[in-house]
Amino acid sequence: MRTRTVDFGAVRDDLGDRCFICELVAGSPDFAHHVVYEDEHAVAFLNRYPALYGYVLVAPRQHREHVTSDFTRDEYLGLQRVVHCVGEAIRRVVPTERLYILSLGSRQGNRHVHWHLAPLPPGLPFEQQQLAALDTNVCLDLSDAELAELAQKLREAIKASAAEPYAIDDEPRLEEA
Repeated sequence: MRTRTVDFGAVRDDLGDRCFICELVAGSPDFAHHVVYEDEHAVAFLNRYPALYGYVLVAPRQHREHVTSDFTRDEYLGLQRVVHCVGEAIRRVVPTERLYILSLGSRQGNRHVHWHLAPLPPGLPFEQQQLAALDTNVCLDLSDAELAELAQKLREAIKASAAEPYAIDDEPRLEEA
C-alpha cells in the first residue's frame, strides 16, 4: 500500500483555532471527510491521515471537550453504542487482529472529543503494534476513490448489523465458568 509523510505541525498551523470536527459537521468543504455513520448526536468518518487501513473517528456532533464530564450517562453510553457499531463494521470489512479504541486530543491540538477506532492488521510485528502503530507521521496514501469504496463498505456493514440485536461474528468467546 502506498504511504506518504504528513507534517502534523503544518496541519495544526493551517487549522488555526478552528475545530475540524465542528467544520465537518457544519458542512465546510475544506473539512470534508468520508462519513460512514451519522445521526442527530454523532458522526463517524474515515481518518484523513490513516496510519492503519480502516481507521475511523467517532465524535459527538456537538462540540464537547471532556471525554466523560461533558456528557450525561445516557449521552455517553449512546456514543459508545456508535463506537461499538462502527467498530464491529470495521472488523467485518477490514482484516483486524485487534481493534484499538481510544480517545485522544488536547487543548493544543484538537479539543473536540472523539474516539479513534484503528484496526491492527494481522501479522504486524509486536514492535509495530499498540501505540507504535499510531504514533507516526507516515500515513496511508489512499485515493479519494479508495476512501469512497471503503466508506461505502463500512456503511453497508453498519446498515446490515442495524437489524441485529447484537453483533454476530465467528470469534470465539470466553465461556462462563
